[in-house]
Amino acid sequence: MFISKRQNKILDMLKKLDQVSVEDLVAEFNVTPQTIRNDLNELDKAKKLVRVHGGARLLNSRGNVEYEARRQIAASQKVLIGKAAAEMIPDNASLFINIGTTTEAFSDALVDHKGLMVITNNINVASRLRLYLENEVIITGGVVRSSDGGIVGEAAVDFIENFKVDYAIIGSSAIDSDGSLLDFDFREVKVAQAIIKNARHVILVADSTKLKRSAPVRIGHISQIDTFITDIIDDNEFREICEESEVKVIEVEAT
Repeated sequence: MFISKRQNKILDMLKKLDQVSVEDLVAEFNVTPQTIRNDLNELDKAKKLVRVHGGARLLNSRGNVEYEARRQIAASQKVLIGKAAAEMIPDNASLFINIGTTTEAFSDALVDHKGLMVITNNINVASRLRLYLENEVIITGGVVRSSDGGIVGEAAVDFIENFKVDYAIIGSSAIDSDGSLLDFDFREVKVAQAIIKNARHVILVADSTKLKRSAPVRIGHISQIDTFITDIIDDNEFREICEESEVKVIEVEAT
């Protein structure tokens, strides 16, 4: 099958976002909805993507975007989100930091903090923070994922259960319009749930592309979060759910 320049760009967008909508593609390429639907149908027939209601998703719906590629998605927004979250953390606090490229950006922003106790299941976070001699870093046990240095499994969950900390900084691979927080690995989800349960204040850090992605495993609901830091929310339904759930929303690039 011949793949047009526009169709190649659609596939490139899918590699970054995991799922795209007809509406977004119409706005991106300034063409009619029928043109986009034809593109998606042709790519689906060629087994380049999977057609779903209102759009399309990656052929492998359970796969996550490769770690290095994920680091580049919304990279500048992640830096701003990380800095905003770090500003909420006082010196001498205890905190959990879980797996994710945005939580790693948060850890980079802790350079001037002192007296922190950090418990993490993220090898990359531990490696960064070990250089800050004013802070104590504790890493969980468990199975290390080769793809991103995340530590998952029952051993990590059991370790987390030994603590009750001031703050938890967590990420999410996807956020549904109904407020569901989603991920790809059920073992990682179990750790995230334990982190939420054992923190006094839970901060979700996630850029706006997560509101356009999907994932199969449910971490929990936005109502379990105290503060949500993102670049911008353009989903009114989700914004209303945050307001109803009394979640404090911080938009670092709101327009």
